[in-house]
Amino acid sequence: MAAAVVGFVLTLLGYFTGGVDGHRFWANILLNGFMVIGLTLGAGFFVAVHLIAESGWQTSIQRIAEAIGSNIWLGAIMIVPILLGAHSLYHWTHTEHLDHILQMKQGYLNMPFFILRMFIYLAGWIFLFHNIRKVSLMSDVNPDLKLFNRLRTFSGIFIVFFAITSSTSAWDWLMSIDAHWFSTLYGWYTFIGMFVNSIAVIIIFLVLLQKMGYMNHVNDEHLHDLGKYLFGFSIFWAYLWVSQYLLIWYANIPEETTYYVTRIKGFETLFYVNVIVCFVAPFFALMARGTKRKTTWLFYTAIIVFLGHWVDLYLAIMPGAVGAEHSHIGLFEIGLSVLYVAIFAFFVFKALTKGSLVPENHPYFKESFDYENIK
Repeated sequence: MAAAVVGFVLTLLGYFTGGVDGHRFWANILLNGFMVIGLTLGAGFFVAVHLIAESGWQTSIQRIAEAIGSNIWLGAIMIVPILLGAHSLYHWTHTEHLDHILQMKQGYLNMPFFILRMFIYLAGWIFLFHNIRKVSLMSDVNPDLKLFNRLRTFSGIFIVFFAITSSTSAWDWLMSIDAHWFSTLYGWYTFIGMFVNSIAVIIIFLVLLQKMGYMNHVNDEHLHDLGKYLFGFSIFWAYLWVSQYLLIWYANIPEETTYYVTRIKGFETLFYVNVIVCFVAPFFALMARGTKRKTTWLFYTAIIVFLGHWVDLYLAIMPGAVGAEHSHIGLFEIGLSVLYVAIFAFFVFKALTKGSLVPENHPYFKESFDYENIK
């Protein structure tokens, strides 16, 4: 709550002293709204994919991911306001000034269909994960295996729905900012950014809870696996980043290269900082086996990755929505991000109080304690 107040004050100071125009204002609303909903969806995917795979090791930390994922509704509240600023964010909404390329895309890029898709995404995500969370909490008082089977059913539906909508929502909310440009890898790239960022936040909440005296059942084996996830999927993020860049660089088609030219020339420092913080830092920080088992080391690495993916989103949004001349990381950007993160953290902690921190009746609960990484 204190952080929210600080964030709110910084946001107001930045807005009234930093020359924030409509483009910059709505771009920051989109950045932070997408960041929050991406964190909740990534955590929801974490829960669902492990339930389908009947994984056991993550059972002891599952409730943290559930608490994060149960706040998809909060992410929805934070992303919906971009509809009010669509004219500032998306050039294709200027229907009176469309060129031939954008006219050809009007069947998909038009406001009625854009709004309809948004509400289908949000309603589907909220409904499906609400049921996953609901059934999971029911299992605390009812050990019936039918509940676990129901969890797997809802998880399967969620995964299929999310597999499609994670890409289409990325096209809608992020890629269509640069409406003349497209990439067939963009959906994958956005998804893996969501997921690795969610892993980082799960680690952060786990360590914070342990410092508060909770989650003492979680040991080095579980930390090690979370560290491997953070390490491995940071590499996968880099693989997709390089793949997308090299394909466009090699083809050298003007309509495609313009996306990277605007970022390299107008945001050169952040462009390279992004790669260093999202890939190089976690790669070297977590390469050694022992570092994945050190709580403090893993905690600060997760914070670095989280900040890195904020920069990644900044680079996805600002060049097209605001432009290099008017983009800044000032008090407004910092304050609004602190405000959104504080609100998000408040509701995650609140969700953690809604049930046991340990799903004791989960059929693989005991396995999570007997689990040991291969040395």
